[in-house]
Amino acid sequence: MRKRMLAYLKYIDQILSYDLDVTSSFSDDGEFGERLVKDAVPTRKDYEKLLQYHLDHISFFQHERLIHLLVTILFAILTFAVFFVMLFTMLSGESLSIGLFVLFIALMILLIPYIRHYYLLENGVQKMYKQYDEILKRIRI
Repeated sequence: MRKRMLAYLKYIDQILSYDLDVTSSFSDDGEFGERLVKDAVPTRKDYEKLLQYHLDHISFFQHERLIHLLVTILFAILTFAVFFVMLFTMLSGESLSIGLFVLFIALMILLIPYIRHYYLLENGVQKMYKQYDEILKRIRI
């Protein structure tokens, strides 16, 4: 997902900087079309198609972001729950369970990449909103 999002953001940035033709295609593996043909001026219709295509991708990445937010929150709650169980176990004078400690470490190891991935999705979608605004400006001109 990371590779696809970064490739898509680059694809739209190149279109908006006139390095790629508005009608160039973006494939599922993150590859995109040809360089801009000299003197090819994008039409309003081209930008409207690009806008719809971009809205579809925004919707897709928003859904992905929501799912990862829910998973990240679940892992954070589980991690803190295990931490507090370990803390109360130690405060009550009992010995610390190795199983709880291993579970806590495993959850922490999973939580950190989930947070990093959610961060990428959140910032990527925010950038897509800015790209959307730029496409709208070009349609209105």
